[in-house]
This record gives sequence, C-alpha cells and structure tokens, in this order.
Amino acid sequence: MDWDNARIFLAIYRAGTLRGAASLLNIDQATVGRRLAALETSLGARLFLRTPSGYVATPAGELALTAAELMERAADQLQREMQGIDNRLSGVVRVATSDTMALNFVVAAMQRLHVRHPEIRVMLSTSNQISSLTRRESDLAVRTLRPTSPDLISRRLTRRFMGLYASPAYLRERGEPQRDTGMAGHDVVRYQSSEAPRHAEKLCGESIANARVALEVTSGIIMQQAVREGIGIGELPCHMVDGDARLTRIWPDRGEQYEVYLVMHEDLNRSARVRAVADAITESVPDK
Repeated sequence: MDWDNARIFLAIYRAGTLRGAASLLNIDQATVGRRLAALETSLGARLFLRTPSGYVATPAGELALTAAELMERAADQLQREMQGIDNRLSGVVRVATSDTMALNFVVAAMQRLHVRHPEIRVMLSTSNQISSLTRRESDLAVRTLRPTSPDLISRRLTRRFMGLYASPAYLRERGEPQRDTGMAGHDVVRYQSSEAPRHAEKLCGESIANARVALEVTSGIIMQQAVREGIGIGELPCHMVDGDARLTRIWPDRGEQYEVYLVMHEDLNRSARVRAVADAITESVPDK
C-alpha cells in the first residue's frame, strides 16, 4: 500500500461514503472509487462492505487501518519537521478557532499579521469542533480546552466568563426564571450536543431539566442573535455581550469561567511563519 492509496482508504474509513471521502480530499468521487478498487485488487482483499448506510470496514480493512494510520503519522511528521525548519515568512498557515473568538480577536490578529507579513496566507476555519493538529487539519488552534497530547504545546491566552442572558422583551413577557427550578416555564437556546455536550443538562451550572428547548445551534454568533431576538435564555460570553442593550444578564452572580489557549504541534514551534501567526494572535487578545 503506497501513501496515496492509504490516504484514499483513510478518507473512506472516516467519512463512510465515497462522496464524503472525495470532499475530505478535495477530489472527485469517481477517482475515489477507482483508487479504492485498484487498492483492493492490489491487496487481494475486500476492505469495505457496501451497506445502505455507507462503507463499513471488513476485518481486512480494520487490519489495513493500523498500517495506514502509521503511514499517515509518518507523513505528517515529515511535513511538520520540514515546515519546522522553514525560516520563510511566507506560505500557508492553517488556523482553527470558534466563530466567537474569531470575531472577538482572531480576525484582528490576522489584520495585524497581514500588515507585518503580507506573504503569509492564513486559512481560517471557524467551528466549535476541535480540529486535529496531529493530522495537520490545522497548524494552530485557539481553543477553550487545554490539550493533553504530549506532542502539543499550549499557551494560556486569557480567562473568560459565561453568563445567562435574555432579551428585555423576553423578560417583560415571561419574567425572570426562579433559581433551582430547572428553568421551569422558560425557553432556552443551547448548543447541539455534538458541539457542547454539557448543554444537554445545564447552562451556567443551572439545570434546564424543566425548560423547553426552543432552538439548538452550532454557532456562537447565531446563539447571540437568537437570544437577542427573544427566542429564549442562553449562555453567552460576558466580554462580548455586556453593554449590549438588546441583552439583559440574568443572575449576575451565576456564571461559568473558561480558559483560552493557543495550541500548536511542537514540531511547528520552529517555523517562522507559524510563529509569526502565533505572535499576532497573542498580541491581539484584549484585556489579557
């Protein structure tokens, strides 16, 4: 199995469909199908079962997975090491963060970076999903979780707080919720469970067992707008919404704190362009 075919195999295994694999690799679906057929022929084994719900690995496929992932780690390590000794202040750097942190300071950091080093091109991805730095899905990430992998290094950027908010119109109509009632009689806006599992039961430590879930979102920006529109009570970052006349904080003494970290793979700490992006982000965090 060569690395090109291993990439195809891993993409199908992870996506579960030829279309999903093609999207991951940015190639057409027909090419994925041809390469898989050629790989199975060369190995003399069926790697996937074609089921109505997608492609499921056979026992031979599960065995091939171990070898393919070893090849992936070796290829990624080689690329990181080559990038790590690159002293050019040009080229592409992949940055991952959430949409709220991008709006708050990361985009400002990119403007600062562009003035200093216009030949560095940033690919900025915004999602609450944690991207993999070890698989080169990103070179840098701004996260609210400190990584545990020994291959990753992190720098604490700041501490932030979340609070419960509603629109003035919502509170005029529905009143303020009573503490320790599970938000009985109230509507809430929360993240989908894939984005923030803790929201399934609580917002800012307050149970929502008796609330009606009016809207589930995957975006912090949409969350803010939904609460402004009076759809329900939501958990929002205090530093971004305090002072917004369209929002009123409920129970100012009740909140959640979190840390913000800048994370990168240790191999990239020596790359000039990655360091330049990291420095710009660090300098742009307001009120450290």
